[in-house]
Amino acid sequence: MAILTFENVSKNYGDSAVLKDIDLDVAEGEFLVLLGFSGTGKTTLINLMAGLEMPTAGRVTFKDQPITGPGPERGVIFQNYSLMPWLTVTGNVRLAVDTVFPGLPAKEKDEKVALYVKMVGLGHAATRRPAELSGGMRQRVNVARALAMKPELLLLDEPLSALDALTRANLADEIEAIWQQARQTCVLITNDVDEAIVLADRIIALNPDGTLGQSFTVEIPRPRERGAMNHHDGFKRLRADITGYLMDAGIKTEAGGRKTLPNVTPIHGMPKAQKDAQDGLIEERFLDFSQLHKVYPTPKGPLTVVEDFDLKMNRGEFISLIGHSGCGKSTVLTMAAGLNEISKGAIKLDGRHVMGADPERAVVFQSPSLFPWLTAKENVAVGVDKVYPNASRAERQEVVEYYLERVGLGDAMDKPAVDLSNGMKQRVGIARAFALSPKLLLLDEPFGMLDSLTRWELQEVLMEVWDRTKVTAICVTHDVDEAILLADRVVMMTNGPQATIGRIVDVDLPRPRTRKALLEHPDYYLYREQVLNFLEEYEHGARPKSKPADPAIAAE
Repeated sequence: MAILTFENVSKNYGDSAVLKDIDLDVAEGEFLVLLGFSGTGKTTLINLMAGLEMPTAGRVTFKDQPITGPGPERGVIFQNYSLMPWLTVTGNVRLAVDTVFPGLPAKEKDEKVALYVKMVGLGHAATRRPAELSGGMRQRVNVARALAMKPELLLLDEPLSALDALTRANLADEIEAIWQQARQTCVLITNDVDEAIVLADRIIALNPDGTLGQSFTVEIPRPRERGAMNHHDGFKRLRADITGYLMDAGIKTEAGGRKTLPNVTPIHGMPKAQKDAQDGLIEERFLDFSQLHKVYPTPKGPLTVVEDFDLKMNRGEFISLIGHSGCGKSTVLTMAAGLNEISKGAIKLDGRHVMGADPERAVVFQSPSLFPWLTAKENVAVGVDKVYPNASRAERQEVVEYYLERVGLGDAMDKPAVDLSNGMKQRVGIARAFALSPKLLLLDEPFGMLDSLTRWELQEVLMEVWDRTKVTAICVTHDVDEAILLADRVVMMTNGPQATIGRIVDVDLPRPRTRKALLEHPDYYLYREQVLNFLEEYEHGARPKSKPADPAIAAE
């Protein structure tokens, strides 16, 4: 029996159609996941279900009655917490209970509040205020508040997207456990394919044009343990099918273009005689981290954040650096960039010690930090003009335009940065880094602020451009699939403080790589399991049993 129905629903804002011709039935007790990305109208869809917006055409009904506004039978959990900062955890949940059940005796209200606070694992923090809670704990309060209202339909609008990967996974598991216990109807909107498969009975993709896309039934038995699903053929097949559908539907831009790269030498290019003399040696130890330490002074004494980080990289190698939050990944990267002083040990690039920042080491941060008043072309040109002082103005312009075309911005290179989307800004950041012809490319969570589909698209762009340049590269990430997609080796760091290398996995998968091709490769999930097992082992602050040898050293 359908508890919620959309009948030929469309929603316009002015002349712009956000949703078109939506026909949808949500069965009572079903866990439905709507999988959508930026601009597909997913939040508008949830708002129509909640009664926060009305359709332009068609009608939305709950139990055969038209939805004309918000109601307690439909509880909503948004991406943002919206807690009362002066109230405790108990007080925030009690506020919702008082609103929905004003006639309930005080003792029963207290029991109801305590039940749901405990259900989301916050019994120990019941008297804390929001400022004393982590992001994950605040979102738990949001979940408890919605559940305490006893809604018949629970609507979740990307409630986990602002959380780190580990907190997100743990809270998703709790939401599934609560749903199984209460068996109320749930509709979740997300942009995470794995999250969708873990939680859903049925997954419906939202198309970029505002229509409903393909529906996928999830027949994997519950409970769905994430590690075990890595071995489940149904999970692998469904993951590949959904990913393929979304990429085919959503990715339109191909890296390419008509420009050719001029034959110009950057300022940090080595003289030919010196390069020839060092070729045999430098190829094998092009980047050398030796006994690297980072120590910060604190009122309680020195704090060692990174300890004994030892790694050798060959020229043209791509390494992914992965580990839990606070493990020192970005600290290692900023030391390699020359932006963070080395406390002990050394970093050598191309046979020379890293001393301060230099354009021979290009960095792409999570936020690309563009000059908003300059165009995409002008933002890239700022670095190019300094790195190619002996090139003509026309040659420098060709370098800029070549890389902007490569990242799919051939038609937008004259737009001011302020008018670009987040994804387009990050494309400019990638083009700017490659245009410097760096000896070393350093990427610090470069796609962390983007939705999944834009992230996938830019990973493909990065791989396409990297395949042409073969620049030596390190990418810091917390995304297991991204780490494997990009890397020749995945370097896993133990928990901080005193973080070091815990394990190294060689990724022997064919290049050039695409996400769709990797998901179909028989060895892909074996690599994924190794990384997931390591992260699980270090999830609760474990310390390394022994420091592994770097294969580059062991082979000598």
